[in-house]
Amino acid sequence: MNAKTVDKIATAVLYAIAGIVILILAALLGYILIQGVPHLSWHFLTAPASAFTAGGGIGIQLFNSLYLLLITMLLSFPIALGAGIYLNEYANPKSKITGIVRMTIEILSSLPSVVVGLFGFLLFVVQFKLGFSICQEPLH
Repeated sequence: MNAKTVDKIATAVLYAIAGIVILILAALLGYILIQGVPHLSWHFLTAPASAFTAGGGIGIQLFNSLYLLLITMLLSFPIALGAGIYLNEYANPKSKITGIVRMTIEILSSLPSVVVGLFGFLLFVVQFKLGFSICQEPLH
């Protein structure tokens, strides 16, 4: 066989394997949704969690997650937008500081967010002894 035929066969096999994996993941997601959606209710989404009995909800946890998301976006979006505009429009591309800032941004974007959050937790809560507060959560 020539190289072109081998390449087409290998490409077809890889597409078939990728398709099978996607079908398996879609089947798992479908199964979870089919089994789980009937058990969702407005009471479950809005009621507070009960500590010792079954039947509580996730209302407070859902509100806190959305609250933290909003505060984090309000803090980080203007800084990120300003830094991006400055680096693209005004910063000298040959400057050493610009190179360091770009390298730092690339390194931070390659790290998993869980690792960055754990580092923020260890730095702010454990090392600086700031304690737990919902106002400090966007810093992690």
